[in-house]
Amino acid sequence: MRGRQFVTLEDAAAYIMKLPKAEQDLEEWRAAVEALLLVVELSGPTVMARIGVLRALNRGYVREFDSSRKDTHWGRRKLKRDT
Repeated sequence: MRGRQFVTLEDAAAYIMKLPKAEQDLEEWRAAVEALLLVVELSGPTVMARIGVLRALNRGYVREFDSSRKDTHWGRRKLKRDT
């Protein structure tokens, strides 16, 4: 996709149809197509179609834990009554 945005459901469907057949047959894209069809045919929630397409687009991305990030303050705060 590289910087493009889907404005309408038709844009998302056109993008999926332009994919190679082997990629269209992947489970993630099939789920995205089903979600799009539910939205179009049954007036379902559009957020489901959005989630389906985003999951299919990001299927190869694995989030990694970054321990170098700033620590949170959880568990360090003292209440005034405890001092």
